[in-house]
Amino acid sequence: MSGGAIAGLIAAGAFSVLVLFGCYVLFKLGKIFDEAAARVRQTGLAIDEGTARVRQAGATVDEVNQALSHVNKELDRVDAITANVQTISTNISSLTSLFAATVGGPVVRVAAFSYGVRRAAAKRTHADIESRITAEIKADRATKRAARRAGSGASAAPAAGARGAGPESRSA
Repeated sequence: MSGGAIAGLIAAGAFSVLVLFGCYVLFKLGKIFDEAAARVRQTGLAIDEGTARVRQAGATVDEVNQALSHVNKELDRVDAITANVQTISTNISSLTSLFAATVGGPVVRVAAFSYGVRRAAAKRTHADIESRITAEIKADRATKRAARRAGSGASAAPAAGARGAGPESRSA
């Protein structure tokens, strides 16, 4: 083996180490590219999922807008109903005031008249009872005086005078 052959053999060995190192670097680079591709696929899926959520959110926003338009229509109807109810309550209030003014005065007069009649009847009944009791008391006293005069005769007169001038002696 000559020096050139040895140099060629060393050069060939160095070249094969260099090729093996290049293969190792390419192998590692392939793994990096595979990992990057997997990450890109995952990112693509996440983007697709995010896009689907955005589309779903857009549909939800459209539904909310439709619901709000329906709510606004119903609120307009409620406003109309409220205005009608306010008009009706104003009319009922006016009608009640008119009824109270028309019927209220005569009703108050009838009530006052009936109260006066009841009070006068009560006073009359009270006065009748009082006059009957007074008449009965006077009749009872007169009966007692007549009984005393008839039963006692002359002996009752000095006794009555001795007692003093009572109501019986004044009328005699």
